Amino acid sequence: MDPNTLPLVEVNDVSMRFNLAQEKTETLKEYVVKLLKGKLLFNEFYALKHVSFTVNRGEAVALIGRNGSGKSTMLKVIAGVMYPSTGSRVVRGTIAPMIELGAGFDMDLTARENIYLNGAVLGHDRAYMDEHFDSIIEFSELRDFIDVPVKNFSSGMIARLGFAIATEVRADLLVVDEVLAVGDFMFQQKCMKRLESMLADGTTLLFVSHDSNAVRKLCSRAIWLDHGDKRADGPADEVCTLYEEAMRSGKA
Repeated sequence: MDPNTLPLVEVNDVSMRFNLAQEKTETLKEYVVKLLKGKLLFNEFYALKHVSFTVNRGEAVALIGRNGSGKSTMLKVIAGVMYPSTGSRVVRGTIAPMIELGAGFDMDLTARENIYLNGAVLGHDRAYMDEHFDSIIEFSELRDFIDVPVKNFSSGMIARLGFAIATEVRADLLVVDEVLAVGDFMFQQKCMKRLESMLADGTTLLFVSHDSNAVRKLCSRAIWLDHGDKRADGPADEVCTLYEEAMRSGKA
């Protein structure tokens, strides 16, 4: 079977369980001693509960829901940052994740060095990154800071650099989690235009945002997560409307 006819992303009955300590420990030593003696009690917390869906090549899909609904956890599972407690996920291609500010950056390295480091992580050699280097710098608008260690960057500057790398060095799947909320309005609009251009060229997008307008503009489909459960999956406008109505009525 031609792999290009299969979904790019398959999430199969995924649950993610975390064990939360019931009592506070003041030091690491105290924590380890209680753990070894079996005196450390935990509460189980499920960030995701038996969630399944697929994403086809070229689709733009948003994950929506309140804070703590499991959106970011799901993106981390898909990106391979976390492994599910039960269930499985399959991604048939390369991933460019923009999940957390600074993720994938060595904060002691300069912007220039981090561009090549991120390129290597995505499987590109130095010659390829040389070819795309100027475009990344131009889009990020950070030419005056290219040899400054990233640890001295503001959150907005880190977002600019991360977005420029992830969208210039094209991958099969672009995963974006709220990073567009950082930075000035003009740069946010610039990012939106680039995403629209990539979608027009067939890029597959998984997008997390609290901005329903951005979801409706970029995505044809939305998945609503609520306390780890998949509550709705369908056309972006319809699912966003359901979510907004539930929020207004206190049912979300």
